[in-house]
Amino acid sequence: MTWRGPTYRMVDGERIDGAWCHVWRRYRPGGEYYLDDLIVFADGAITCGERTDLASLEKMLATGRLAVTNPENPPLADERSKWASRHGEPLTPEGFLLEVADRIEALNERPTAGQRCRDAIRRFQQEPAESNRELLRAAYLSVPPHLRIYVLGDMDRQDRPLRILLTNPGEAVDGDGPVVTAEMHQDALDYFRRADQGVQSEQERRVVQHADDPSEPGRPALISHETVYPQGWPEQPGLFVLRNDFPAQIMVAGESYASVLHGYWALSAADVSDRSSIRDAASAREAHDLGGRATQRSDWPDVRLAVMAELLRAKFTQHPELARVLLSTGDARISYTGLSDSPFWRDVPDGRGRNWMGRLLELTRSQLVAQQLLMTEDSSVLN
Repeated sequence: MTWRGPTYRMVDGERIDGAWCHVWRRYRPGGEYYLDDLIVFADGAITCGERTDLASLEKMLATGRLAVTNPENPPLADERSKWASRHGEPLTPEGFLLEVADRIEALNERPTAGQRCRDAIRRFQQEPAESNRELLRAAYLSVPPHLRIYVLGDMDRQDRPLRILLTNPGEAVDGDGPVVTAEMHQDALDYFRRADQGVQSEQERRVVQHADDPSEPGRPALISHETVYPQGWPEQPGLFVLRNDFPAQIMVAGESYASVLHGYWALSAADVSDRSSIRDAASAREAHDLGGRATQRSDWPDVRLAVMAELLRAKFTQHPELARVLLSTGDARISYTGLSDSPFWRDVPDGRGRNWMGRLLELTRSQLVAQQLLMTEDSSVLN
């Protein structure tokens, strides 16, 4: 069973997160099964053709309205030895119900059965009393049976160290495995101790490797909207100065352009006369239209990102007041939206957008910060 997500539904303006998986569903007893999506939400609601809950889902599974494995597949052959098997328990309706309940816990960021089992292991390590071993056994058995082999995250030994620890000395593990001794119990405890040491060592290594990772959360994403001002830009345009059609005279390679869009589309044109007409266009929108119709340079796909980066650098270094607006966005991710630009440049919700404009604005912002730091250092040296 593979869970996918994220998904969600809105309830009174509140987002309720969810996850989904495939099940097999039929409308009536004896009818044909077909593949359907079962969606589980954080508030306990479940949908699969209809709205239901955990109790009703149990009834649907019991009556055969839903199946958790393909009914057309032949049943799996019984394992000859549970101890020697490399496979988990078969997926059953009962195990699936436990997994759905676990998924609801995970969506609410509460401990799952697997996490509670690992907590019980640590508690038993600290105090290996029989009462704690019983608590550990109960925690292990609350894990969906088909997921128990994954509970330790070790696909070599799987959950065998835990099964050994939960078997009384003198008894065979799983009924057909080795007879447990005190030495085997100690070996299992040593296994968990080594695993803890490995986790601690990895955490210490990550602290060193990720030493430059920000400790505080970054700013929320900033959305740069496309807006038309037919009567002229407002006196205080604010974040609209980030747009490429904002009028800001820039000099690049000895040529002057009225905006980034003028420069971008002029430099894209293969013909010199097209470049001149685009450069001298009355508005950024007209420059865009003229550039879109002109024949592009043969190398344009290879150089357009570098050209745009250079135009943005010119815009914000040659206009300090615009640079201050860009710097005021801090470390926020910039989502450059709109309709006029291609999805290559803008952020499109359906996943086609590559948001290169937003990324280049963020790069320009970091370059401005670096420039400020260099100027500060040079000033301190001189003083």
